[in-house]
Amino acid sequence: MKKIYSLIIVIMIFILSGCNDVEKYSYDMFYMDTHIVVKLYDISKEESDKLFKEIDNIYSDYHKLTDRYNSYEDITNVYDLNRLKINEEVEIDERLSDLINYGLEAYKKTDGYINIAIGNVIDMWKTYREEGKEIPKLFNLMDENITIDYISLKDNVYKRTSDITIDLGGYAKGYVTELVVKYLEEKGYYKYLINAGGNVKVGNSYKKDKYLIGLEEPFNTTNIYKTLKIENESVVTSGSYQRYYEVDGKIYSHIINPKTLMPDNYTKSVTVITKDSAYADILSTYLFMLPIEDGISYIDNLDNVEAIWYNDDIYYSKGFKNYE
Repeated sequence: MKKIYSLIIVIMIFILSGCNDVEKYSYDMFYMDTHIVVKLYDISKEESDKLFKEIDNIYSDYHKLTDRYNSYEDITNVYDLNRLKINEEVEIDERLSDLINYGLEAYKKTDGYINIAIGNVIDMWKTYREEGKEIPKLFNLMDENITIDYISLKDNVYKRTSDITIDLGGYAKGYVTELVVKYLEEKGYYKYLINAGGNVKVGNSYKKDKYLIGLEEPFNTTNIYKTLKIENESVVTSGSYQRYYEVDGKIYSHIINPKTLMPDNYTKSVTVITKDSAYADILSTYLFMLPIEDGISYIDNLDNVEAIWYNDDIYYSKGFKNYE
């Protein structure tokens, strides 16, 4: 018996600091398979409309660049790169080049746990997840090429030297959210909230209280198990309950460990708090693939990063209490 579930928004804005006499406007989009909400505070309608238009353009452009399943006119994107002939070269947009390079660096920093060359394995799991009847055989997964060294990128010229395919979904939302924040702050706006699925970024509070961010209980998402007090930070969750399917009573999430080619079950969710949304995206995915004890040790040795794990019990990094 199979069950298929998809839950995109995994961090809920539970309560927001604010007051009725402050001008605030909201804008909704759907890009990167994610419902995105941007809220701006202490701003006029005319100003917010201009900003929302450009923000939509930023998310739209990167949606097209990172799309693995569709091609677009007058743009070379990930879909096109994954269909290049072996050793065929193509010049790509500098924005896409920077995004790929970010992933190549993440591979080094996470000992290979973040591997953008995992596309072939992701596609096999996606096929089985959509059918929902069984899981792929390990020997079939091992036949798929995920060797990141077969990616060549120099001076915005990309080629693959074998049949690998890339997937940038592990950090693209956080990466683009940081670009949106950079745009807003360059324009002089610092009071904002962005919720891109499970990726939340907040700026300055517009009154004395901080933003209150509610974390949903995995597999019981109507319940808020922890409320965080946040300002000028990112809060990002990775979890087995976000997008998964169930076969014979066992849950198989969409987060695939490139070391084992299988989903992990060390925890039901892990939430990271740090300044940069892209970094938080990388860390939350990385931590989800580690035993909880190893993850706590890792975070406790980093500056300006905290995390919380939800499993049968709740576990914290040493400085997490500063956000309660």
